Parts: sequence; C-alpha cells; structure tokens
Amino acid sequence: MDVAAAQIAASLNGVSHRYKDVVALNDVSIAIPANRMIGLIGPDGVGKSTLLGLLAGVRTIQQGEVQVLGGNIGDAKFRTQVAERIAYLPQGLGKNLYPTLSIFENADFFGRLFGQSKEEREWRIADLFHSTDLSPFRDRPAGKLSGGMKQKLGLCCSLIHDPDLLILDEPTTGVDPLARRQFWELIDRIRERRPQMSVLVATAYMDEAEGFDWLMVMNGGEVLDTGTPQEVRQKTGTSTLEEAFIALLPAEAKVGHREPVITPLVSSGGPPAIKAEGLTQRFGAFTAVDHVNFEIEKGEIFGFLGSNGCGKTTTMKMLTGLLEPTEGTALLFGKEMKGGDIDARRQVGFMSQAFSLYTELTVRQNMMLHARLFDLPRAQGEARVAELITKFGLEPVADTLAESIPLGIRQRLSLAVAVLHEPEVLILDEPTSGVDPVARDGFWELMINLSRNEGVTIFLSTHFMNEAARCDRMSMMHQGRVLACDKPAELVKQRNAPSLEAAFIGYLEDEAADAKARVQAQTGAVDEPFEASEEKEFAKNGAKPGKFSLARVWAFARREAIELRHDTVRLTFALFGPLLLMVVFGYGISLDVKDLTFAVLDYDQTASSRSYADAYRGSDYYDERDPILNDNELDRRLRNGELRFAIEIPAGFERDLQQGRRPEVSTYIDAAVPFRAETARGYVEGTHDKYEGAVRAEKGIRAIATPANIEARALYNQSFESVYALVPGDIMLLLMLIPSMLTALSVVREKELGSIANFYAAPATKAEFLFGKQLPYI
Repeated sequence: MDVAAAQIAASLNGVSHRYKDVVALNDVSIAIPANRMIGLIGPDGVGKSTLLGLLAGVRTIQQGEVQVLGGNIGDAKFRTQVAERIAYLPQGLGKNLYPTLSIFENADFFGRLFGQSKEEREWRIADLFHSTDLSPFRDRPAGKLSGGMKQKLGLCCSLIHDPDLLILDEPTTGVDPLARRQFWELIDRIRERRPQMSVLVATAYMDEAEGFDWLMVMNGGEVLDTGTPQEVRQKTGTSTLEEAFIALLPAEAKVGHREPVITPLVSSGGPPAIKAEGLTQRFGAFTAVDHVNFEIEKGEIFGFLGSNGCGKTTTMKMLTGLLEPTEGTALLFGKEMKGGDIDARRQVGFMSQAFSLYTELTVRQNMMLHARLFDLPRAQGEARVAELITKFGLEPVADTLAESIPLGIRQRLSLAVAVLHEPEVLILDEPTSGVDPVARDGFWELMINLSRNEGVTIFLSTHFMNEAARCDRMSMMHQGRVLACDKPAELVKQRNAPSLEAAFIGYLEDEAADAKARVQAQTGAVDEPFEASEEKEFAKNGAKPGKFSLARVWAFARREAIELRHDTVRLTFALFGPLLLMVVFGYGISLDVKDLTFAVLDYDQTASSRSYADAYRGSDYYDERDPILNDNELDRRLRNGELRFAIEIPAGFERDLQQGRRPEVSTYIDAAVPFRAETARGYVEGTHDKYEGAVRAEKGIRAIATPANIEARALYNQSFESVYALVPGDIMLLLMLIPSMLTALSVVREKELGSIANFYAAPATKAEFLFGKQLPYI
C-alpha cells in the first residue's frame, strides 16, 4: 500500500443506493482521510446512515465501489476478514445491545464473538467500564439503563476488540448534554491511547460537529462540501455550521427562508392556560414523572428540554388526557383534565413525535379525516382545510400521499392537522426532530404566528438547545424531575454559564452529585480505583474470520441461553410447548375410522333382511340411526352429513337367498373424505362377506378351498389405534419444529430491535449464527 492509500480510511466511487423509489445516495464519490474524527452532518433522510452502513459492511452495495481499510468491502471474503478491524454502532439508543442481558453480559458476548480469551475479556471490560463509569452497574439489565448509559455501553461493546475504524451513527441523539459531553470526552481519551483509530460519526447537532477534524456536509443523497469546520465556515462566509449548511443548500431548497423573529410576549394577566400540580406517573416500580409543577401562560411558547426517556412525552400525555396521572392534577384553563372529557380534548391540539399521519391517504384526505373526527360540518371543514393548505404552503402536495412527501412538509402537515379544529392549546412532542434547519425555521414562523397573532398556547418538547433558547420560558427535565423553570436567559444567568447548554450541564451535574451521594449513603459503596493505562498484549485463540469456529457458535448459544432464561414466555414454550403439542397431535389427529353412522332402507321387511342389518348392528365400527323410509330421505340424510353410509335391501331379498341366488344389496357411502370412504368401503365389504359366509355355513355349503391361508397378526398396537403410531413420530417432528420456530422468532426479534447489525458487522458466518441460535432449544 502506498503512502497516499495509507492516509485514506475509506473511499466511495460512483456509489448510489435506493429504497424502492427513494434515492438515499446519488452517485457519491469521495475519499475519507484516516486517523481523524470525521463528521457527517445533515438532517434525517439525507443518506448518512446508508453511507455508514455501506462502509461498515452491513448493507449490500447496489451500485459503485466502496473501499474500506485498503480493500473492497463488497467482496464477501474481504468483508469477513476486515470485520475484526471495524466497529459499528447503529443509530438509536442501545440498538446494538440485548436488553435482557446485564451490562457485563453484553460486553462479554462481544468479547467472545471476537475470539478473546477469558483473561483478555475481563481486562478489557474492566478497563472500558472504568473509563465510562459503568463499573457500579455491571449487573444491571441493559434495558433498564438511561439513554446516556446505553450509549456508553454500546461504545464499550464496539471498542472491546480495538478496531481501526469506529463508525458511530448519531450516537448522542436524544442524550442529555452532560452525557453527550462525557461521551465525547471518552472518545477523546480513547483516541489519545489509540491515535491510529479513525472515527466516522453522523450527527444532527451542528454544535457537536464543531469539534470534529473533518466534515462531510450531506443533503438529498449528495455530498455538498467537505473540509474542516473552519474551512466550511470560511467557504460560506458564515459564523456557525448551521448557517453554513443553509448556505450550501441548493437555491430552490431555501426559497423564502429567513431567521425567525420572536416578538416579546404581552402578558394577558389571566389565569394560566396549563397548570401541573404534583403531576406523577408510575409504571409499576418505575417512576416516569416525579411530582412535576409548572404553569404556562395563555399565548406563551413554553419549552420542555430534556433527553429521551426523561418523562417529557409522558407528561404531555397526561396534559392531553391520554394518560391518567398516578398522583397530582393537570389543569386546563382551571379545569382538571380527565381522560374521558371530550370537550376538554377539543381545546387541545396534539402533535406526536411520529407525526400520526395516515400514509395511505393524501394530504387533503388526512386533513378532511381529522375535520370529521372533530365533528366539523362538511362545509366548515372544507373551508378550514382549504385555508390551512394555503396558510401552511401545502398546495403543491395537496393531492399527494402523505408517505411520499418530504419530512419537512410532513411536519407542516402534522401541525396543520393539530390546529385544524382551532384549539386554544397546542402540545408538540419534539416537532422538529430530524428536519433540516430551513424547515425548522419555517416551522417556527408558523408557531410564532399562532402564539402572537392567534393567542394559541404552545407547549413543545425538544432536545435542541438553540430551539429551547427561542421559547418564552422553559423547564429543564431529567429522570422525571424538573430541575429548573424560567426564561432561557435567566437560567443562564442563574448558573453564571456561557450558554444554555452549559447551564443545563451545571444543573445535571448537581443532580448527578446528589444522586451519587444518596446511593453511597444507602449502600456505603465507593468507587474502586482501577489502573489500566498500559496496553496489554494477548495471544489470539486461533478463531479465524470466515472459518467455522466453535468459539463463536458457543458465544451465540450462550447469549441465546441467557436471553431465554430471562424470557419466561419463550422459556415456557420451549419446555412445555413440545409436550402440549404432542398431546394435541396425538389425540387431536386420528386416522381411526370408527362409529360410522348408518341407516337401513329395508324394502323386504323379512327375517332375513333384518338378520342382514343385525350383522352391522353388532360391530363397534358402526353407529345405527333411525331407519330410512324412502329414496329421497336416503339422499337427503347423506347430503346433510347425518349418515356416513346407507344400506338399501331390495324387495325379494329373503326369497332370492332361499333359492340359492345371491341377492344384491346397495350401499351408498359419503365420499367427502376419500380415505375415510375407502376405509368404510372395506368395513362394509368385510361385514357383507362375513354375513354371506355365515349363511353358506348354515346351509352346509362349503367354501372353495385355497392353497394357503395367510393371516396377519400384529405384535404391537393390536387394536390398530392411530395414536400409538402417530405419537412416536410426532416426537421427532416436534424436536425439529420447535427449535426452528423459536430460532426464527429470535432472529425476527433481533431484526426488530436492531441488534442483528452485530451479526452483519462481526466476523461470523451464517452457519455459526444459526447453529448457536438453535443449540439452547435442542
């Protein structure tokens, strides 16, 4: 490899990627420098995750060439070999984690997956946990961690094998500022110890990108610009990266854009529009919202700042009547908000985080549907929809399906739907998450107009600092508790901080210190020192990438067994499912043909005809019903399923029998189920032959002798019941069926959670993965 190639971590040449009709990447060609912190900046949906997925080898290359660490990542053999040098942290809090496994078990699984010995795993885990302050929580399930702790653990799992390329897809989105700062400090410490490691990061926070070494500015599946943060700002003549991003956008994407201007709020002096008094919500032993108190004035824009999972959405649901509080009251214009109070709900417009649109309906149809849901008269509803389509700039997409419109327009549509019934209070749950700065500013102009000109009270949640700074007042929330509530400038002043983010971090540090002191007072635990600054060398265990490894099979099997132990539903089905199904199959499925219902149509009415019918009455295989009176009744009773077969004895039956002739007897068999009909036919023929033989013997007529008489006798299952034949075979069937079903369920569950990316990014084969998955169930 030449010097120029050695300075390149990865490169893309003519790479395009599509998801059906959506273009994620459009002919991207770029070289990414090595040994640096590389940032991909841009809103959601511009292709950042797709590009990182291609570089990590977890997505299939559709068009173009992708070179990573000196080789073609599209080559399956090279991808498997280079997997040990790449670490991938997918988008979403804890997406690469297993929620039922403890912190230690998660990290231990990754160490086993990369073939590390017990000594090496223990040393690396202790080192990483000490660096991330996770040591006191090593036995806590990953599913019960906060967002910041999940990201720290995800990073530990990614770094356990000392990668040369670390790929992080929006690792701090939704995490509180303190956890975000600690996360990047940890990355910096790791880079000091491993300067040869390249780091690729996608982020939605422009202020975060200021600290990166080199940037890729992306929009619409294309790279708009590259360079250091300073170079990008200088090229555009701007002072911030957010302004630089707007300047780099195509002209058509920023038509009419302007910085929102917020005029001061003129107090109405009336009672508060919203008031929370001791608002508390518990889910079992978990307290999501802990005695929250605040007031929001009429016409005020009130911000709710906090990380994902801190209780913002739960609080909003209680204020809208969607969730009954465990304790406390939520007051709307002085009236307590109850779940079943429809009149109170009409005063509130709610815009959820997921936008809550019907994707199979057009923009206009979505709005008309909500107009009908709020019982607006047809003429009034149509007029209101037309007004909002014009006001919110939705005319070009009015007849377009909601799923086909861009994210920023979908956001405006959601706001239009929320204000359709002209509510007095508007509650918005992270309304600008993922949209570009131009769309965010346009959205704020709409909110400012609603607040200042129409007197609508707006309560919005966010995790963007610059957005919270625009609010009239705001509250800072963490772990279900309100830390502070005031005007943004006042909060900064109270902490004597340089920025709102620094003020929030100060409040979080105070809260963390108090919580730590409470834990130490209760448990007496103190942090144990751990020295791991020196790198240690460990011998490889011989598990080569691409070769079948029992160690990796055991890693998958052990992890699956631990998950199974914590999942009582799957464990119960694995243990008792085969027993239950064996009983069901054994006794529910029967090939026995017994209790055949029949009836006789006797036209002869003699002793001989009655004797012939008696031959059937004496067998356990038959169940006689009322006699048939005529042909029409015979046909009807066979058709409606009452009879399985019918016997018709003709007139003159006894006479023909006495004269030595063989009288004909008609038997009509229901053949709806062919194999049962064939069996019934054999039964009838056997009964008829037996009766005929008895008549011949009575008259002294000898049967024709045969050369040999072969008679079969059953050594086992002498009663010929199918249950004894089916169940032994069912055991093997179920032993094959249950493991495959539970394995398939487990794989689907991993795909839903996102942890399947660990398999795609690991040096493991499909055979190892599937064998390991099935072993605990066999």
